[in-house]
Amino acid sequence: MKRIFLSAKLHKVTTTAVELDYEGSCEIDGVLLDAAGIGAFEQIQIYNINNGNRFTTYTIIGKDNSGIISVNGAAARKVNVGDVLIIAAYAMYSEEELDGYAPRLCYVNNQNILTKISTGSKTPSLY
Repeated sequence: MKRIFLSAKLHKVTTTAVELDYEGSCEIDGVLLDAAGIGAFEQIQIYNINNGNRFTTYTIIGKDNSGIISVNGAAARKVNVGDVLIIAAYAMYSEEELDGYAPRLCYVNNQNILTKISTGSKTPSLY
C-alpha cells in the first residue's frame, strides 16, 4: 500500500504578484524550489493564511533570488499581493520508503529569502 505524505513545504512566503490573465500556475523563486526539492510543473497545494483559501496548481520556475511568488490564472482570484501563503507538495510513499522519511521544510524572511531548511524529526507513525 502507498500513502500520501508531505514531501516539502515553503512556510509563510509572501505573495509578490497576481496575474489573472495568465494560463495558470504559481511562479516561485528558483532557489526556493531547489531548496524544497519541488520541480517545475509539479503539483502543489497553496494555503492562504490571510483568507483561508486552499487550492491546487502547479509550479513554474522564477528567477533565482528574486523572491517572486506569483499566483496566476484563475487562482489569482484567491490571493492578493501581500498575502502570506504556505506552499506544500506531497508524494506517495510505500511502507518501506517511510523508513527514514522526512519532509523538507523551508522557511523564509519577509522578502522570501531562504533562511532555514529543516526536516521532520522521525518517521510518521503508521498506527
